[in-house]
Amino acid sequence: MPQCGSLNYFWKKQRLNFSEIYSQFLRDINLTAWYEYLAVFAGIVSVWYSRKENVLVYPVGLINTVIYVFISIKGHLLGEASVNFYYTVMSIIGWYMWTKKDIRQIKVLHIAFSSAKQWFGQIVFFLLFYTVIFFALTYFKTMFFEGVIPWADAFASATAFTGMWLMTKKKGESWYWWILTNIASVPLYFVKHYVLTSLYYSVLLIMSVFGLIAWMQKAKRKNYTNATSASPESLSA
Repeated sequence: MPQCGSLNYFWKKQRLNFSEIYSQFLRDINLTAWYEYLAVFAGIVSVWYSRKENVLVYPVGLINTVIYVFISIKGHLLGEASVNFYYTVMSIIGWYMWTKKDIRQIKVLHIAFSSAKQWFGQIVFFLLFYTVIFFALTYFKTMFFEGVIPWADAFASATAFTGMWLMTKKKGESWYWWILTNIASVPLYFVKHYVLTSLYYSVLLIMSVFGLIAWMQKAKRKNYTNATSASPESLSA
């Protein structure tokens, strides 16, 4: 099995014919551990629940994140390991926030999209995490883990940090960040020979697009309902 310490291997691989790529896929899929199958299944179900705005996204997602902490460390994907640890913590927080109700027993959080100012905050949040993770991984690559890919792992990790933070707040933009995470993670895990996980992120990419569309529709319906149910006085204010 070829060794690959960077994404250069992935791009070189694109020049090979389909049969060679398919042969590698079959070799790697046969080496896939049972717990990776479980993590993939739990992750897909979790994203399906998030699209439905169902709080079960969090308990099911915890199964996925705990397993991927182990998988990421094993594959020298330290940024992804930190992300999945962060997912685990934020899943507990999100579980609480999504079920929190006010004194009228109405859920506090609702799907909403960000203002330009909030978008700016999200980008700063992403850049901060990207910078910290990139330099940390560069150090780890030099000292401990030669297989680390700092720039790619940092990008996938920072977008995931941002997406999860926004998901706990039911911000629609979380799906944009998930889409970026999934795009980056497909080749990242492929070059590490976690081909099932690479395929998994391909599925999540498609699901994220549909999740974004579903949340946009829900937000639009809610805004329409609020507008039509408002009193004449509030409309003229």
